[in-house]
Amino acid sequence: MIFLRKTKLSVPVFFLFLLIFFSAVWIPHLKEMSQVSRLTDEILFSADFRSQPSSEKLLELAGEWESPGEAAALYWLESDFLREETDLSADNLTEQRERWAVRPGWSNYVSACRAVWDDAVYFPVAEAVNRRDMSVTYEDSWLFGRSYGGERGHEGTDIMASVNERGLYPVVSMTDGTVENKGWLELGGYRLGIRASGGAYFYYAHLDSYADIEEGDQVKAGDLLGYMGDTGYSKVEGTTGNFPVHLHLGIYLYPDGKEISVNPYPVLKFVENSRIQCISSMQ
Repeated sequence: MIFLRKTKLSVPVFFLFLLIFFSAVWIPHLKEMSQVSRLTDEILFSADFRSQPSSEKLLELAGEWESPGEAAALYWLESDFLREETDLSADNLTEQRERWAVRPGWSNYVSACRAVWDDAVYFPVAEAVNRRDMSVTYEDSWLFGRSYGGERGHEGTDIMASVNERGLYPVVSMTDGTVENKGWLELGGYRLGIRASGGAYFYYAHLDSYADIEEGDQVKAGDLLGYMGDTGYSKVEGTTGNFPVHLHLGIYLYPDGKEISVNPYPVLKFVENSRIQCISSMQ
């Protein structure tokens, strides 16, 4: 009888031991598998990646790391695109990079992140030091609704002018690159498209006028591209006045030959304090 009572008591204890053992072994394993599953060949087409979610901590890491894009890439994977808390710091980025770099899909993913972040040097609107009233504002308007030409999402960031005057605000290149497109588009008005060194396409729209620049020209970050305007929303070239003066900035990537737009707002925040200073001739 004593033996039987001991056996009955030992069964739940045994299963409790197994539960604790497998929890200790499998919960970390399942967490690791969950993290690994974030990095797939389709990640670049996901809403998470395209929205480029940002935080003060991510921007801080991007400023401390040699490659801002690589820092963003790691932070997004570690935090499940900011849905989880992470203690990732600049000191342990290298360790996390070694863990992710052996995963399939890492090379394409980090290259895309670097293309968006690493080439950006300057904020695209110069600062007139003699005109303090000439400020700009912008917000995260990624995929906000637009109706001209049919219902669609806004694939960019609008940088709005405090002084609603076309031809006043100098627009500069955020990156080194090659001018691929120049001229009129129905939606974008007078626009320039510049292919940066890492492969991203930076799109500057609604310009009032151009600098002395042509397709095929090489530009450096900070070079004058033209002046902010209000052109566009018409098939008739030169149309103005359909909206306030502003610069529409778009950023595009081409993974597997397919065009995707990504949210420029976080990158603009990253270079917000890096502005070319100028003297405005218009008082």
